[in-house]
Amino acid sequence: MLARRWTRLAAAVAALVITGGTFPLSAQLGSRPADQWALTLENGRRLESLEIEAVVEQIGLRPGDLVADVGAGTGIFSVPIARAVGPGGLVFSVEVDAGFLPMIRDKAGQGGVDNIQPVLGQFGDPRLPRGDVDVIFFHDVLHHVADRAEYLQRVASYVQPGGRVVIVDYDMNVPGVPHSNQPEMLISPDQVDGWMRAVGFSLTQEVGMFDDKFFVIYTKRD
Repeated sequence: MLARRWTRLAAAVAALVITGGTFPLSAQLGSRPADQWALTLENGRRLESLEIEAVVEQIGLRPGDLVADVGAGTGIFSVPIARAVGPGGLVFSVEVDAGFLPMIRDKAGQGGVDNIQPVLGQFGDPRLPRGDVDVIFFHDVLHHVADRAEYLQRVASYVQPGGRVVIVDYDMNVPGVPHSNQPEMLISPDQVDGWMRAVGFSLTQEVGMFDDKFFVIYTKRD
């Protein structure tokens, strides 16, 4: 009986892959429901360690920029990004769990910004409503994606020539980083470099802000 159940489950997953269907939340590496994640994301000690304002400043956003905050969570980076791009700019705050979307709206309201648009993405596609994005931002997100190379290829299709992809994530080469006991959730700067170059981007900046994370900026080649 158990074997038959596993067979049916495998067939269902295969069908989703073939048809491009939406995976359950558990398809994301290390995933949890939005309400549980929010407790972690909004932890005061964690927020202090993120150096949010300094990270946003290093990106070099310009007024009027169109930015996608992929894996935005509760919107802790979306609000300062929205301020940086100004009222003429726009931030797509992307999440795969619809439970985060009202949290993002609340965060925008609390932050006094009205240029944030929550977007419900999929595990294999952020589903951005425009294909001329200036900056796509990942903060502690890429290691949760199961097929990173394929996902970044899809992400690249939304970025205009000269646009940038910013990645801040834990470095698997640093002993004791989070998820050390889950090798499938570890990535390195070299891996990211290979994936990004394969989809038409060049490394244009490395920011040395953190001991356990890498902070890299890639620019799409014309």
